[in-house]
Amino acid sequence: MPFTSFVFYCLAAILLFAGVRVVTAKHPVHAALWLVLSFFTAAGLWVLLEAEFLAITLVLVYVGAVMVLFLFVLMMLDINIEMMRKGFWKTLPLAALVSGLIGAEMVVVLGGEHFGIVAPPVPHGADYSNIRELGRVLYTDYVYAFELAAVVLLVAMVAAIALTFRRREGLKWRDPATQVVVRKEDRLRMVNLKPQKVDAPGDDA
Repeated sequence: MPFTSFVFYCLAAILLFAGVRVVTAKHPVHAALWLVLSFFTAAGLWVLLEAEFLAITLVLVYVGAVMVLFLFVLMMLDINIEMMRKGFWKTLPLAALVSGLIGAEMVVVLGGEHFGIVAPPVPHGADYSNIRELGRVLYTDYVYAFELAAVVLLVAMVAAIALTFRRREGLKWRDPATQVVVRKEDRLRMVNLKPQKVDAPGDDA
């Protein structure tokens, strides 16, 4: 077995295990940490596919920025695990159907050359740049899909911010508009106190 095939199978096994732990972990923070491991492993697979730019982008953007946002949202939402588990069995058939469709799509995509869908990869020359090819494909063939993905990410970011601003019991809520229009007369009252003489400790004697 070639060394690249051995590394691929090792990384694929770690990625599958980490993906399963993301779904089965009881604590959402633990699930996010398993997701970090899956991102790192997927970056290793992209390096094997000669997509170094995508691997570095996955580590820097998703692990360095997006996962921090995920952890921030998870800690701000204060998710009740028991309430989330109540509807597990009701959504299990739909989740199994979606998972089966995703698995079938991945089999077709990864094993496309066996079905006559994808041509075998062509070796590239020494002057090949995957960054240049990626930019050319993104901004020519898939420019509309790229812009649509940007809009979806913007909506997700706005939704996460809106969820953190929801009213919860037992917490003090401040209205920024009321704080801005407040006046000094509403918060400060001047009291004129007459000077008082304090007796020294030895005066009583």
